[in-house]
Amino acid sequence: MQGLVIKSTGSWYNVLADSGERYDCRIVGKFRIKGIKTTNPIAVGDRVKFDLEKGSNQGLINELLPRKNYIIRKSINLSKQAQILAANLDMAILLVTLASPRTSLGFIDRFLVTAEAYDVPAVLVFNKLDLFSKEGLEILEEFKAIYEKIGYPTYEVSALKGFNIPIVQDLIANKITLISGHSGVGKSSLINALLPDRELRTGEVSDWSDKGQHTTTFAEMFELPQGGFIVDTPGIRELGIIDIEKEELGHFFPEIFRTSHQCKFNNCRHINEPGCAVMAAVETEEIAISRYESYLSIFHGNDTRH
Repeated sequence: MQGLVIKSTGSWYNVLADSGERYDCRIVGKFRIKGIKTTNPIAVGDRVKFDLEKGSNQGLINELLPRKNYIIRKSINLSKQAQILAANLDMAILLVTLASPRTSLGFIDRFLVTAEAYDVPAVLVFNKLDLFSKEGLEILEEFKAIYEKIGYPTYEVSALKGFNIPIVQDLIANKITLISGHSGVGKSSLINALLPDRELRTGEVSDWSDKGQHTTTFAEMFELPQGGFIVDTPGIRELGIIDIEKEELGHFFPEIFRTSHQCKFNNCRHINEPGCAVMAAVETEEIAISRYESYLSIFHGNDTRH
């Protein structure tokens, strides 16, 4: 039998079979993917082959079918290993808030680099629009301008008040979409707005740390009434970049990659080389300074917790 992994709880996987039935499945023996060390060999969004155990409604997964893409991050506890957040995605939405909690430009850039590296189209959705002051709205426009200029679509919503939710519903129709972001940015509230029949627990943002409480402990996929699925993931406090070589990093900043063809040297690192078109573009603000700073930070291996 074949099916789609719609929920992972560490040792058990809920699989939606192509027949429409759902089965709780385990993995057969030692199950590791060649070439990459991950804490979870199978992720939500994976397509798998499985057999039902005799006399039972539970299954054994015996084969992982080829993935078209996935989103990955460094495992928090095991620095050498990675965690696959979800696989076979049509789109990844990063939910961003400018306060309570604040999503930094560096965090946004790390997410976008990861999406580029693993071939997942990314979109930024700014939430909690109902809380914005006049000054906050000006900062929002500056943030949006940086990313729209590069080519990333941006949207603004209030998940709590229902503002612009129909736009997001149209955006994700008939797609498999990952929704990610810091704890407390309103992922559960957004998913509740997109799926009114399914009430996910929402967490308050704690005053002392300005970090949201984790309300999602395992990735899970929810079917959309208009077709497609959304993948809810645990809130991400930090996003370590993994498996990207320094020489390749510029490829995953679209504006740096486009500009790098004009550099004097074809192996330019865009740090201190003469005739670097990227550094010249930063000087004229053709490339945003914040994006270049993120490039340098990742290049030098400075993992961020913001």
